[in-house]
Amino acid sequence: MRTRIIGTGSCLPETVVTNDDLSKIMDTSDEWISSRTGIRERRLVKEETTASMSIKASMRAMENAGVSADEIDLIIVATITGDYVTPSTSCEIQAAIGADRAVAFDINAACSGFMFALHIADAYFKSGIYKTALILGAETLSRIMDWNDRSTCVLFGDGAGAAVVRADETGLLAYDQGSDGARGKVLACRNRKNNNPLVKKPMDMEYTSMDGQEVYKFAVTTVPSSIKRVLDEAGLKVEDIDYFALHQANIRIIQSVAKRLKVSEDKFPTSLDHCGNISAASVPILLDEMNRNGLLKPGMKIVLSGFGGGLTWGSAVLEW
Repeated sequence: MRTRIIGTGSCLPETVVTNDDLSKIMDTSDEWISSRTGIRERRLVKEETTASMSIKASMRAMENAGVSADEIDLIIVATITGDYVTPSTSCEIQAAIGADRAVAFDINAACSGFMFALHIADAYFKSGIYKTALILGAETLSRIMDWNDRSTCVLFGDGAGAAVVRADETGLLAYDQGSDGARGKVLACRNRKNNNPLVKKPMDMEYTSMDGQEVYKFAVTTVPSSIKRVLDEAGLKVEDIDYFALHQANIRIIQSVAKRLKVSEDKFPTSLDHCGNISAASVPILLDEMNRNGLLKPGMKIVLSGFGGGLTWGSAVLEW
């Protein structure tokens, strides 16, 4: 029994913020950002929330899959920016779409989150507990950025991506995942500090911090190795793969991975030019764009790979 993606959906905020827009509020430029990252614009929330985008993405994925809410056994949301500490984003989705039968929970694996959710669903399917799941990556990263730090805030955007997956005879062929907590602080955002009666200190808001060079070095070595492991496990070669759908962190990372795998960049679709880095949401949003643009055909072999905060990584090869 394998895990097959049978439908995709996504939702982006309405407001587009270009690099030129950012240059009006900080010392940066379109040339500086795009030449270093490949990003030209991103979507930022105004009225939208993590949950509201997730609900729309979920409904679009269910429509694409031809699946009703009462068929959903499991809802997993990968996010580091839920609207509430509790209830979880997944429980908000469950209530909104009427998936009364579903078990719902969130996970935090940052930019690898969607890949971890996919693997969790696969484990449930293989155990025979569930057979249909709704998995998402969803973020409102603009809420945890320091908009005075041009080295970090210009990279990120907001959005949600979803997939309906089902136990089937074809689908997920192999999977690799891992964590390197010893290097986790190179990409971090501290939670609320202690605020009980024993501690009388002002609660300063903290924002995302990143050592870009260390993250880059981690990604360009870890991702190709992870992809090679899943291909070996599936008995496939890089030339057997039709597309590589990677986390959309930086165009230079994607180019480096393509070079190390000796694969044409044409096999690496991108959305970062108009979405930026949306952490856990980037892989499912890209996948939905590929699906709705007609790039994905039955029988194609696709590699998915997420990598980032934690540090974490997860790669999968699947048959569409």
